[in-house]
Amino acid sequence: MAQPIERILVRHLGSRLAVPLFLVDTDGTMVYYNEAAEQVLGQRYEDAGEMSFERWTGIFAVRDAAGEPLDIDELPLVKALRSRRPAYARFAITGLDGQPRSLEVAAFPLDGQGGIDLGAVALFWESESGGPEA
Repeated sequence: MAQPIERILVRHLGSRLAVPLFLVDTDGTMVYYNEAAEQVLGQRYEDAGEMSFERWTGIFAVRDAAGEPLDIDELPLVKALRSRRPAYARFAITGLDGQPRSLEVAAFPLDGQGGIDLGAVALFWESESGGPEA
């Protein structure tokens, strides 16, 4: 199936960014993450491949500042996807390599020509201070 040009362009931009980037389609399927994200998520994209919404929201063991599981509706990427508005949060994950990490995440919806919903994008980075303990 052909990808919308806007998603192709985001992937191209992501391949050049030093900041981790995660891209989901309108169903929430993770369709791409860049090389910088591989370091944080703990696995190469080529090895992980596309992931359904249920898979990627369940495999990273997302926790809040108190160490409690974070509801998926609180994830910035899920908020951006569902509300079509930017979102930001700090939380902890366990990467696919088993390593705990504290993250800061900013997410925004992705629109195509004519305002067509194309999914959402998250930019994220490891938190140096002030975030939940991993």
